[in-house]
Amino acid sequence: MTLTLNYCYRIYPDSKQEARLSEWLEICRRSYNYALRELKDWIASRKCPIDRCSLESEYIMSADYPFPSYHQQQNQLPKAKKAFLELAKVPSQVLQTNVRRLHDAWDFFRNRGFGFPRFKKYGQMKSLLFPQFRSNPLTGASPVLGVSPRRNWRGWHIKLPKVGKVQINLHRPIPDGFVIKQVRVIKKAKGWFAVISIQSDLTLPEIETPFGHPLGLDVGLNSYLATSDSYVEKGRKFFKTEHRRLKVLQRRLARKQKRSKNYEKARKRVEKQHNHIAFKRKDYQFKLAHKICDMGDSIFMEDIDFRTMAKGFLGKHTLDAGFGQFRDILRYICQVRGKYFGLVDHRGTSQTCPNCRAEVRKTLSDRIHNCSECGYQCDRDVASAQEICNRGIETHSRQGLCRMETVCQVEVSGVMSLDNWRRGKPLWAEISYRELGSPRYTA
Repeated sequence: MTLTLNYCYRIYPDSKQEARLSEWLEICRRSYNYALRELKDWIASRKCPIDRCSLESEYIMSADYPFPSYHQQQNQLPKAKKAFLELAKVPSQVLQTNVRRLHDAWDFFRNRGFGFPRFKKYGQMKSLLFPQFRSNPLTGASPVLGVSPRRNWRGWHIKLPKVGKVQINLHRPIPDGFVIKQVRVIKKAKGWFAVISIQSDLTLPEIETPFGHPLGLDVGLNSYLATSDSYVEKGRKFFKTEHRRLKVLQRRLARKQKRSKNYEKARKRVEKQHNHIAFKRKDYQFKLAHKICDMGDSIFMEDIDFRTMAKGFLGKHTLDAGFGQFRDILRYICQVRGKYFGLVDHRGTSQTCPNCRAEVRKTLSDRIHNCSECGYQCDRDVASAQEICNRGIETHSRQGLCRMETVCQVEVSGVMSLDNWRRGKPLWAEISYRELGSPRYTA
């Protein structure tokens, strides 16, 4: 099993290289639409009986015409280059991966049942994939000792087929033992980027069971993140803080005449603002994921479908927070850093006491958890994170909560005094270290 990582770098092509890359994107867009048109025509000519098809709205193909599969359309590229000379400008492997992208979308549609591939409009093709390199495409001087890493990796270039050497800001070096397999060049409003895919024969140990210090996470809009160790991360609103500037740019865009040069300039300014918001959110989530991994060894989160949350009256703020993206980033960081990551059932986590596991009904306005059975009181989000930690140990640990008291001995309130009942550590703190065999626990 090989380890594959993707590193994203900023590249700075000159005017000629940028014009060539933009031309290639447009050629790939046209070839993509041509291949999709062939696929749709083949489907349309065979979806109804031959004696009942409309000759005006249906394109009829011969019965012996093969299905335009990936290999079929890929083998037709040499003939297409003779008919369309502009295809010869693009590297052959880039055209092949472009056709592969279409059939990946087609296979995804067949497995899912919806989401048929669509034609791409002008400017919608944003990336080119160079799938193979004979040697290391990165060239540059070796790092100098005593110089900061930010200045150390500025004199590097990446060599792309038919483009030449392009300046790249190699802000972090490629680790030893890794080989560059493919490079994807992406065009954004902020500039050009290169996503370098590197592989190594190193195998990360598969962590099948939790270990060490467990940590439950509860995400929300009031506080972005709350942990079972009572750490609360304040809510971040990336879109709302930048919305004022975005509103001004969108108003200017609306006043411009469409398809004019000023309209295109205003559209790029709006796109740059959206890129700025997305980069700001992603950078914050990566830093927060590393911070969470420093706090614990086994991370547990809810398996909630955030797309459902985005359909409510707080949908705009839910999409702004990007909880789904943060969960994917956290899973990736845990895998790279050797931490355990697990998902638990999300139902009733905020309505259950993490200490005695009794049901405590709360509304959205109730921000303090106060259990009437055991008297345990804490912040609502922290209590939910502690319950997630309990469920994570129950679900993923081999021992779970066995041999531990998980319910109140008194079923009827008032039978005995609860003032001295479980006033020490709560249940989730008692089992955290002992059950998982952490060296931090002392009996």
